[in-house]
Amino acid sequence: MFEFVFFILFTPGVSGFFCTSSDLELSYTFCDSSAHYFKFNVTPCSMLNKSVWHAAVTWIPKSDVAFLKIVFTVWYEGARALYWREVLCSGNDDAYSLCGRLKGETIETEFDIKGKRTLFPKGYYTVVLQAFSDDSEQNIITCLNFTMIVKQDPF
Repeated sequence: MFEFVFFILFTPGVSGFFCTSSDLELSYTFCDSSAHYFKFNVTPCSMLNKSVWHAAVTWIPKSDVAFLKIVFTVWYEGARALYWREVLCSGNDDAYSLCGRLKGETIETEFDIKGKRTLFPKGYYTVVLQAFSDDSEQNIITCLNFTMIVKQDPF
């Protein structure tokens, strides 16, 4: 089982695995065809026996990050299982270090993904992560399309 997962995305149209283990596979594509720089790692590459994933992100945004809205959608076996949206940066008393960063500036951050408290049934998941520079969700900064295959039921 792999304990370290790492990927760098910068070439449009390229996809690949960034995590594979006996119980989990994760792969990615960008939602559009433009070039991006995005680096992500997560440990461990497993859905079993861990309550938290540790993640690190390096990203060079294509526009200033004065306002940032994240839309996170999870599809399970073709049906929408989760829809979550949140304004991370509004320009007023922002809590995240990426807020206020400028176009082309390297953003590096680390965080825990505590959503692993959820038991994911065996199956095929599509996770779409969109980032917008406006509240109307018209100006997309980046969009990632992840495929998650859970190979074993956790129960």
